[in-house]
Amino acid sequence: MQTKLRTFNIIPNENICFPIGTILAVDQLYDVLDFSTVFGKHKKNGIDINNLLKGLVSYKLTDNFSISKAHEWINRYEVLDIFSLPEFSERTLYRVLETLGNNRETIISDILDRLFARYDFEHTNINMDWTSIVLHGDKSPLGKYGYSRDHRPDKKQITLGIVELAEPVNVPIGITVQKGNVPDQTHFEATYLQVNSRLREDSLVVFDKGANSVDNISLIRTDKMQYLTARKLNSSDDKIIANFWEYSLTIVDQEDGIYGLKIVKPSSVNYMYFSEKLQKEQLQSRARKIIRQIEEAKLIQESIDKNKKLPKKFRINNTLVDVVYSLQTKLTELDEQEAIKLLEEKLITGREGFFCLKSSKNLTLEEALQTYRKKDSIEKIINSLKNEIEIKPLRVWSDASIYGAVIIGFIAQLFISLMRYEFNELKHKSTKFIKKSLLNLTVTVDFMKGQTKKYIYANFDAINTLILRQKWVKSSNIG
Repeated sequence: MQTKLRTFNIIPNENICFPIGTILAVDQLYDVLDFSTVFGKHKKNGIDINNLLKGLVSYKLTDNFSISKAHEWINRYEVLDIFSLPEFSERTLYRVLETLGNNRETIISDILDRLFARYDFEHTNINMDWTSIVLHGDKSPLGKYGYSRDHRPDKKQITLGIVELAEPVNVPIGITVQKGNVPDQTHFEATYLQVNSRLREDSLVVFDKGANSVDNISLIRTDKMQYLTARKLNSSDDKIIANFWEYSLTIVDQEDGIYGLKIVKPSSVNYMYFSEKLQKEQLQSRARKIIRQIEEAKLIQESIDKNKKLPKKFRINNTLVDVVYSLQTKLTELDEQEAIKLLEEKLITGREGFFCLKSSKNLTLEEALQTYRKKDSIEKIINSLKNEIEIKPLRVWSDASIYGAVIIGFIAQLFISLMRYEFNELKHKSTKFIKKSLLNLTVTVDFMKGQTKKYIYANFDAINTLILRQKWVKSSNIG
């Protein structure tokens, strides 16, 4: 007697299934921002550039491996049908990237026109930050060795400048590309000038100390904008630090043990802070460094005593560089406790736990610190661009293609950020979570014999339903 059901026989058919949620969301936002007029004027012949761009942005929010894989993903019959595209070659997509790159300044300006026409944002305060992205390939002049935020100093890179409207908007409004060895102080001007005309007078520009310079602050103040930044501690601050506890201090954050001193100057205000939590972390870091340097010195001394080659990590490993080493550690003169004391004198400065903010606005100590802390929202956008939109690593060759690939990533991030802005329910949802929800929504194309094709949608959830049911209204000011 049969006691369990037999396995169903699996009969192959021509039905196909693929994610549709991302495609629908991209199509909606592309239309509501009237991006067809932004890009259509840059390619009037051949395959419609707007349909190709919808395909590229949808792929960027779906699998996102390479242009080659994007070509394969889009060039499936049913996907081509959705985007109203004929079959096309891989080279077509590279030409699209080059078109975007060659017209990048006009395109970014037009995107901002549409964005600010569609949305009456509650403010135009901005956060600015800079990062680097690894570049695969060495033919582009943009690719240079520099300080790598991706911890790949062995690879050439480019640097990116990002601008976002500050909380509660948190929508990116600018992106600039510079060579991989351009420091933040130098990159600042291009990034700021891309968006400054969109800012209302007296808007607050927030950036970190890496971009802080007299020239950059002057640029902001000339436009009648305000700024808030961090600055490096200097010898004049040491005098304040030495007598810090004698001043009338304000408790800014009881939990982290943060105390503050406000110093008003004729054209700016300095906000000096001491954090017990930061001091503890920095002293722990110094202690680890002391231990590490003691161990390294011991290894070097052991090599010297035994007349052996230095361990590889202390040598210059380049066949074209001939180096004769002559080393002597101080361990021959000092015992371990004396060595530790010497390192403490060198590494512990007395500035541990102290940091300083500077602003053109006369804020309270609490307001200055909270506003600066909220700048971490742009770091989240950078993380999203790199690791969730996956703009890195760049696998294109020409400068124009690099600019174009960055613009595709920027549009994908812009769309995700606008979804968060539109829906309170998504305010604290990560890019990865939103992408996953849109990918969950699939369509199965059922090829029924003797009948027309049947489209079956499946895997609706709260997020993709919320996004795709939105009545996106195009502003009457657009176009």
